[in-house]
Amino acid sequence: MLDVSKKSRTLRTAKAQAEIRLKQETIDLVRNGRSPKGDPFPVAKVAAILAAKNTSQIIPYCHPLPLDFVDCQFEVGDGRITVRTEVKAIYKTGVEMEALTAASVAALTLYDMLKIVDETMEIQSVKLVSKTGGKSDFVTRFPESVRGAVLVMSDSVSAGRKPDTSGQAILERFRELGIDTAEYRVIPDEPELIEKELIRFADEMNLDIVMTTGGTGLSARDCAPEATRRVLDRLLPGISEAARAYGQERTPRAMLSAGVAGLRGKTLIVNLPGSERGVRESLDALWPALMHAFNMVRGASHEPADAGQSR
Repeated sequence: MLDVSKKSRTLRTAKAQAEIRLKQETIDLVRNGRSPKGDPFPVAKVAAILAAKNTSQIIPYCHPLPLDFVDCQFEVGDGRITVRTEVKAIYKTGVEMEALTAASVAALTLYDMLKIVDETMEIQSVKLVSKTGGKSDFVTRFPESVRGAVLVMSDSVSAGRKPDTSGQAILERFRELGIDTAEYRVIPDEPELIEKELIRFADEMNLDIVMTTGGTGLSARDCAPEATRRVLDRLLPGISEAARAYGQERTPRAMLSAGVAGLRGKTLIVNLPGSERGVRESLDALWPALMHAFNMVRGASHEPADAGQSR
């Protein structure tokens, strides 16, 4: 199984269909309620629901999913029956295999119940019709070049007593995302200096994003959130809430991070924790959805027009 532990839960949906070709006389038997094994549609629907719920027990690499909805409908045409399934779940991985399995098993159930009167039946196709909720639904390509800065706030790192690992983790993610790092700076936990640097990044350098690390804890020297609030024009609490909620599922100490996020002009400023693990988990929580902020700040549509395209 693939490791999906870094992914965030989102609403996932999938629709699939299967088509069976059969004699018109067989369809007439079903319509007239004269099929030897009874009405096949209710049985096939129940089979589809059970199949969706048990897909991980049939397909080895599928994850067990907490399904929120499964439906199965049938369309009867000339010489054919079309099975249509729909599956929904709020989880970390998609539900297309559940929808496909449901459609396949429904078709096989119809075949089993009608084979006694029709040896010509053929399951001609099983296909995915649509899916939503994965990475392809988020903006994964910036509208144009994005410039950023990394600000490390730590007395011990600035004094050379310990290496910087959290700031390096942000730089690594910036490189992966194609963000142009205009500056990387390490400073001590001094409120006035923090404010000065954030103002310079936003007002003088006109950067798109500034990510800070450190100073979000509860010690007397941790002052990053307060200093950041004083320079922001608009708080964006959802960003920090998302990072903390994601982290809380992985460590009970994530709730103790007091980091904030918001805009100064058109510059997005985000406080991240001081630990490398905290930074990496926060970045996993925020990307790729955070990319949409750049479109919004620049007045682009709220719809992810570039969804599915990777930078």
